Amino acid sequence: MFFDTSVLVAAFVPAHPRHERAFDQMRRARSGKDRMLTSAHNLAEVYSVLTTLPLSPRISPAAAARIIRENLEAHAEIKPVTVADYRAVVRDLGDAGLAGGIIYDALACRAAIRAGAEVILTFNPKDFRRVWPDAGIRIEEP
Repeated sequence: MFFDTSVLVAAFVPAHPRHERAFDQMRRARSGKDRMLTSAHNLAEVYSVLTTLPLSPRISPAAAARIIRENLEAHAEIKPVTVADYRAVVRDLGDAGLAGGIIYDALACRAAIRAGAEVILTFNPKDFRRVWPDAGIRIEEP
């Protein structure tokens, strides 16, 4: 299973409204019942979101790095996003007329395809279907 940033953040933040659903999927993957995949790019996105969430108290940069290290680096297969991937995604989105932050979902989808993922877990399924409707990967919400 390929974990999108939206699911990872929800799993790491107990106050998130979708925490239980995301955390259950992560627990299942960490137990070895499912393969846990994400992309190197998603590490950066997770760090960015965790350190800017409007929580009180805020998640410090050191805490965000520790959360990523202990929960992703220790348990997930982290797949690279190559220069060729970035070029292809920019070209494909330009050809499709898709703008803005959807590029991050397109990059995650490309990494999931290259990793051989069967399922992408995301709380943004419509965006993933827009960027790669013929990916051959199930796109599911936890």
